[in-house]
Amino acid sequence: MRRRKFLLTTATAALGRWCSAWSEPQPLPEPGQPIGPTASASAPLEYLRGLAAAVIEASRVPPGVSVAGSPANTTGGTLIRPGGRKDYPACWLRDFSLSLDCGLMPPDIIQHHLRLFARKQNGPDERQLKSGGLIPPFAITDHINFDGSAVFYPGTYSSGEDQGGEPWGVLPPLDNNYYLVHAAHCLYQTTKDPAFLSERIDGFPILERLIQAFDVPAIDAVTGAVTTGPPRRANGFGFVDTVYMTGSLLMPTLLRCQAAREMADLCRVAGRSERARRFKEEATRIVHHLPRLFKPADPADGWLRAATGMSGQPDVWGTLFALHLKVLPADARRRALATIARSVRDRTIEAAGAVRQVPADRDAGPNTAWEHSSADYNKYQNGAYWHTVTGWLIEALRHEDAVLAQAVFSRYLAHARANDFRQGEKFGAPWECISRDGTGQKNPIYMTSVTVPLAVLSKR
Repeated sequence: MRRRKFLLTTATAALGRWCSAWSEPQPLPEPGQPIGPTASASAPLEYLRGLAAAVIEASRVPPGVSVAGSPANTTGGTLIRPGGRKDYPACWLRDFSLSLDCGLMPPDIIQHHLRLFARKQNGPDERQLKSGGLIPPFAITDHINFDGSAVFYPGTYSSGEDQGGEPWGVLPPLDNNYYLVHAAHCLYQTTKDPAFLSERIDGFPILERLIQAFDVPAIDAVTGAVTTGPPRRANGFGFVDTVYMTGSLLMPTLLRCQAAREMADLCRVAGRSERARRFKEEATRIVHHLPRLFKPADPADGWLRAATGMSGQPDVWGTLFALHLKVLPADARRRALATIARSVRDRTIEAAGAVRQVPADRDAGPNTAWEHSSADYNKYQNGAYWHTVTGWLIEALRHEDAVLAQAVFSRYLAHARANDFRQGEKFGAPWECISRDGTGQKNPIYMTSVTVPLAVLSKR
C-alpha cells in the first residue's frame, strides 16, 4: 500500500507542477550534458517521471486481482502489464524488460518477473504443437496470463496446442530470449548482489537458464547475426510481429549484442570468467560485421536495413538503437545522424514526437510500409508512429542538431500533456501508437511510450 501511495503522490505532484508552472517546454541542455534534475530541462523530466510512475501504477495487477475479464493473478506476486486499461490483459516480458531502465521498478517486482519467466521457460526438449508451431529447447515465453499459463506466441492468449504457427512464426519470437537477460542484468544493477544468479528454478540455476535462453535463436556462424527463414521462421522483434522478415535480422542482432555485453557482466560477477570472455567475444564479433551486413544499397544512405531478406526496408528504430548502443563506426555513425536529422526536417519519420518504423518516403509500395505485413497501411506496425523510441531519436539528434532535438522533445511533451490520461477517461496518452495527424490512437496508457524515453533522457 505504501508503494502505491508513493506512486500516486508522485504522479499527482508532477501533474500539479505542470499545470501551475508550465506553458512551454524549456530547452534541452547542450549535447553531452544530462537531461536530469540538475539540468535546465528538469521540469519536463519531472513531468515525464510523474507520468511514468502513474502509468506503472495503473498497470499493476496485485495477487488475486482480475482486470479486463482476465483470470485473477495467481502468480504469487504483483505483475506489470503493458498498459493500464482494458488492453493487453497479460504480462509481456518485452514491455516489462524495456521499462526497467527508467529506474521506477523496485527489486522485488523485478525479481518476481524474472523468476516467473524463468520458471515458464521451455524445458530441454522441443515441443511440436498442433498449430504447426515449434517451441525450441529453453525458449522464453512471449507473455504470461495472470493465471500463470505461458503463451509463447503473439496474437493469442491461448497457452494450448493452437498457439503459434504462421503468420506469427513457426518458432516463438526471438527477442524475449534477450529481454530475459536484460531483466536479470537490471536486477543486478539495482541490487549489486549477484546471489540470485545461483538460485535454482526446476533444477537449473538462473545463470544457466540465461545462457540457455541466449543460445536459442539461430545465428550466422560468421557474423553472429540472428537469422531466420522457412521452414523454421521466427519473428525477431515483437514490435513488428505482424511483419514477415527473413534473412539476418537487425533488431534482434542488436539485442543479442546488448545481451552478450550484459551476460559478460553477469558471468564476471558470478565468477565465471571463461563464460564472460565468450560473451565479450560474441559482442565484438557482432559489432565488427554489423555495418557491412545491414548496409543500405546506396552508400550515401544512413539507414541500416531491417533484414537481409524479405522486408529489408530502411529500419528507423534499428538505426536509432544501433546509435544508442554505440556499435557503429565513425563513418556509418555520421551518415546515420545526418540521414536522421534530414528525415525529421522532411517529416518522413516523426510526428508529435513519435517515430515511424520505416521512413514514409521509403515504403515498400504504395499501400504498405513493409514488404510483407498483415497490418493495415499507416496503422499499427505498418506505418503508425510510436513514442517508445522517442528518447533514442532525441538522443541521436542532440549530436547532429540540438535545435531540432529540442523541437522533437517539445512536440513529445506537448502531445503527452494535451492527452495525459490523468485528465479523465476521454484521454489516453501515452498511447501505444498514433497516426500521422495525431489521431488514430491505439491502446491507451501504454507503458514503454514513456518509460523508455524517460530512461534515455534521464541518463547521465
